Amino acid sequence: MTDDLADAVASVPDVSDVPDGTGASDAPGVSGETAPEPALGPAGPEPLGLVRTPTGHAGVDAHLERLADADHLTADGHVAVYEDVHRALRDALTALDAPPVPGPYENRS
Repeated sequence: MTDDLADAVASVPDVSDVPDGTGASDAPGVSGETAPEPALGPAGPEPLGLVRTPTGHAGVDAHLERLADADHLTADGHVAVYEDVHRALRDALTALDAPPVPGPYENRS
């Protein structure tokens, strides 16, 4: 049976034997142009398009706007931005619990 297989393979015409050199592109429905190959590798960063609603506190809003910096970074860079924003928001919350600092004229004895 292997002789039959070898004879069958030998009888298949080679597409490079086509006189005009176009090969299989002469087949119906096949054009001579090739489709662009998809890019290999990871896709680039894309913004998520999330809307950030202002909180009314200028400091907190500024920190939340910093999250937009992560839109232009790869996933590896997101951690640094998130940690920075988290730290700043935690500091803002901690400042709300701190006792008020007396002004220069409020410390009268």
